[in-house]
Amino acid sequence: MTKKFAVAILNWNGEQLLRQFLPSVLQYSDKANIYVIDNASTDQSIEVLNNEFPTIQIIQNNDNYGFAQGYNEGLKDIKEPYLVLLNSDIEVTENWLDSVEQIFDTQPKVAIIQPKILDYKRKTHFEYAGAAGGFIDSYGFPFCRGRIFDTIEEDLGQYNDIIDIFWASGACFFIRNEVYQILGGLDQDYFAHQEEIDLCWRAHNEGYKVKYTGFSTVYHVGGATLKYQSAKKTYLNFRNSLLTLYKNLPKKSKFSTIFIRLCLDGVAGVRYMLMLQPKHCFAIIRSHFAFYKRISSFRKKVAITPIDKYYRTGSIVKLYYIQKQKTYIRVF
Repeated sequence: MTKKFAVAILNWNGEQLLRQFLPSVLQYSDKANIYVIDNASTDQSIEVLNNEFPTIQIIQNNDNYGFAQGYNEGLKDIKEPYLVLLNSDIEVTENWLDSVEQIFDTQPKVAIIQPKILDYKRKTHFEYAGAAGGFIDSYGFPFCRGRIFDTIEEDLGQYNDIIDIFWASGACFFIRNEVYQILGGLDQDYFAHQEEIDLCWRAHNEGYKVKYTGFSTVYHVGGATLKYQSAKKTYLNFRNSLLTLYKNLPKKSKFSTIFIRLCLDGVAGVRYMLMLQPKHCFAIIRSHFAFYKRISSFRKKVAITPIDKYYRTGSIVKLYYIQKQKTYIRVF
C-alpha cells in the first residue's frame, strides 16, 4: 500500500535518542515510511539503525549541515506527499497522524500543520518549543498558545481544537511535499533556530494556511541537541529573527519595525547583564553584527508580495513584562 506520510528524523550523534524514541514512531506510524537523515554522525548511530531498526531507511549526508540544510539535502529524493520533520527526541502517540491526514486531505490550502506538543519530562504541561501553535508580535517575538516566554501552561484541554496559527514548531512539523519544494525548503543560511517561522511566513506570503490540531499529540524532550540556555542558541535566535523580519516584513514598515526590534534586543541584553549572564548579552551583540553583515546577501530573498497582517498582538513584551499577562488563555 502506498503511504502518504514520510517521517523524516534528522540525526547527529544521537544514538541514544534513536534507541529511546524510534520505537514509538515505529509502533504508531503505519501510515508512514520512516527515514533517518544522518548529518555525518561520528558515534554509532548508523550501526544502531542497521542492527536494531532495519526497517528504517537511512539517508546519509556527507557533513553536519545543521537543521535547515540537513533537511533540505535529506528530503530531495523523498516522494511521499506529506512530510513530517520530526525531532529525534519526540515520543509520538497512537493515531498521531489521523487528524493531520484528515486536514491535508480535505483542505488543499493548508500547507503546514503542527500537533499538540507536550513536555516529555512533565507530560501534564505544554512544551516550550511549539506548545499549542505559534504566533509572533509586530516586532517578530515568537510566542505560543500554552507558552509565553518562560511561562508554560498545564494542558487542561483548553487547546483541544483545530485553528489557524502563524507558525508551526520545527520539533514536529507537517508540510506538503509539493509546497516544501515550491518554497525552496528551509533557509540554509539560518543553520538552526527560527527557520520554521521563516518557512511558515513565506507560506503565508504565497497564500497558504498553517494549522494547529489538538487531536494529535506528541511529547518533546526539548534542548537535547542544543541546550535552551546556551549562548549559541541565544545568538542564533536573535540573529535569525532579525533576518526573518528583513525578508518578510512589508516594505512600508520594515525600517521602523526593525529599528524598534533592535532597541528591544538591547533591553534584553541589559537584562541578561543584570541577571549576571554576560555570555547571553554578548551573544545578542554578536547577532546584531552578524545581521548587518548578511543584509546585502539577503536582499535577493526579500518577499515580493508580503502579507500586511502577520502579527497576533502589537507587543508581547509589553503584555508580559509590563501588563503582567503571563498566559495566552488569559490574554487572547
